[in-house]
Amino acid sequence: MAPDTHSSSATMDNIEQALIQKLDKGEVELPLLPQVASQVMALAVDTTADAAKLSALIHQDQALAAHVLRIANSPAYMPRSPVVSLQHAVAMLGINLLSEIAFTASLKTGAFQVPGHEDHIKLLWRHSLASGAFGKEVARMRRVNVETAYLCGLLHGIGKPVVLRTVANLGKELNTPVDKASMEQLLAGYHTRVGSLIADKWGLPKQVAEAIACYQEYDHAIAFRQDCLLTCVADRLATHLLEPETLPEEELREHPVFADLNLYPNDIDQLLAGKDKAMAMVNAMNL
Repeated sequence: MAPDTHSSSATMDNIEQALIQKLDKGEVELPLLPQVASQVMALAVDTTADAAKLSALIHQDQALAAHVLRIANSPAYMPRSPVVSLQHAVAMLGINLLSEIAFTASLKTGAFQVPGHEDHIKLLWRHSLASGAFGKEVARMRRVNVETAYLCGLLHGIGKPVVLRTVANLGKELNTPVDKASMEQLLAGYHTRVGSLIADKWGLPKQVAEAIACYQEYDHAIAFRQDCLLTCVADRLATHLLEPETLPEEELREHPVFADLNLYPNDIDQLLAGKDKAMAMVNAMNL
């Protein structure tokens, strides 16, 4: 007997309505920004911060310190000799790069956790990492702030784990299994709204908040259109890197965002030539 598609779409409508209701009432549970990530972000904009402050901060969390050392020794960062301490890591990589690694490792353990959905979360996390990696490359090409571009790429989908957890819980409450296609549809439809709530709660930089809200529809951006354009490019490149069957190269190249950001075919060639470098970073940070 064929499945009743009308009934299944009706139950998915119920879940979507329940999600909207939770959002409207402010009842969606948002993650806290992990304390170390918050402190690292504050250090990044503190002109008096030095390497000793950063390594002391990372040392407060032994698991994080171990992650940072493992990442610093990975092929993505290609140390000339083994990195044996956080002080050594700062000397080898510099304060900006070490801040980035510490923030990313801390974020993964705090915001990207949905028990029972580990495989899906892993895909979302890898996409965020790839977007961060490509964001840096596009920023270098456009000669804009690399650290901000990385944060925009890394965090543009920060609402997705929250939507995933909320929808999964609603499915249980309403006794309605949520299939993969329906989940993807709800993630696509609501993650920017949830992401904006998280950006506000975490006090993220204004450029990052705008990129989260408008990277898909960058013409709606008010103050930071270039950050939104750059994040859209990073997101598209990440999708092509990790899911080439979903976004083949020919289709990627035709996206209007490249022209809108004044990137030419040879610029796209250069970005695509960096795919191995981006993948090395994804693998290094894939905690």
